[in-house]
Amino acid sequence: KQYSSYYLQAYTFFMSNPALIDGFGRQITYVRLSVTDRCDFRCVYCMSEDMVFLPRQQILSLEELYRVGRVLVSLGVSKIRLTGGEPLVRQNIVWLVEKLASLQGLKELTLTTNGSQLARLAKPLKEAGLSRINISLDSLQEDRFRDMTRTGKLSEVLEGIEAAQQAGFQHIKLNSVILKGKNDDEILDLVNFIRQNQLDIAFIEEMPLGVITEHQRAETYISNDQVRHSIDQFYPLTAVSESTGGPARYYHMNDSNSRVGFISPHSHNFCGSCNRVRVTAEGRLLLCLGNEHSADLKAPLRDFPNDDQPLIDTLFNALPLKPEKHHFDLNDEPQIVRFMNMTGG
Repeated sequence: KQYSSYYLQAYTFFMSNPALIDGFGRQITYVRLSVTDRCDFRCVYCMSEDMVFLPRQQILSLEELYRVGRVLVSLGVSKIRLTGGEPLVRQNIVWLVEKLASLQGLKELTLTTNGSQLARLAKPLKEAGLSRINISLDSLQEDRFRDMTRTGKLSEVLEGIEAAQQAGFQHIKLNSVILKGKNDDEILDLVNFIRQNQLDIAFIEEMPLGVITEHQRAETYISNDQVRHSIDQFYPLTAVSESTGGPARYYHMNDSNSRVGFISPHSHNFCGSCNRVRVTAEGRLLLCLGNEHSADLKAPLRDFPNDDQPLIDTLFNALPLKPEKHHFDLNDEPQIVRFMNMTGG
């Protein structure tokens, strides 16, 4: 009788406070919401030079993106990260930020950007309620930056970083993908840059998504253990328990407030504690970065514009598709043929 009462209370609580829990007991509290597959850069590890983007009618409207966010927050999601492509090339992105930021239960609304549009948008985004910003920066050398992004201007990104600081964003984090023979000689330069400018940084091992021709991933791969060792010789790193809710593992330097993080999908699989899913710009719910398991959210969004239940049912029915872990092999053809811009940042 005592146990029956307990399970009745648990069932009643779940029905009134539904949560997205996968088949391995992991609760989904973090969603990466892609607002576009388009980008003004063509980074060599992210996409091909001659990209074909989705027809605009195939991507979710801003209103549909907001509705997805609203429903997810009602199901226990407490953090949303806006991604792309490049999210700041989406028209009226500030409107979406303002709408999402007003959701009760959302603790953090963040954004990942290449920084090219921040000089004009940092202040409006801050005023709209955006919590934090991550900025991709793989090189501090103008020519190399252009080579790695194909179209980017380093000066615009640096202006964007300054604009974000002036707008009042705290804990701005740089994301840097290090490739052997490409930019691994800039590891310390990047660390010195964040120390001088009171920023954080996360070094990211390259994700083997999409077929690229500029380099062989197995040859340019450098593990974050090697990156950390390079830094540790000059700035001893101490692991800290604090987290931003994502996969990065952070370290402090004794003489700086800047944090150094490492996202290591190859060398240190982080799937055991995965609390994330992704929603692509065309409305696919991706259950794992390294797998094709997905569900279509666009159909219930458009077929039932005034009824959230079919969307909620789709979300819950998709949870068993979330695998225990990803398996990346740099020596084989990519298991995932979609590029990173199609994945959602």
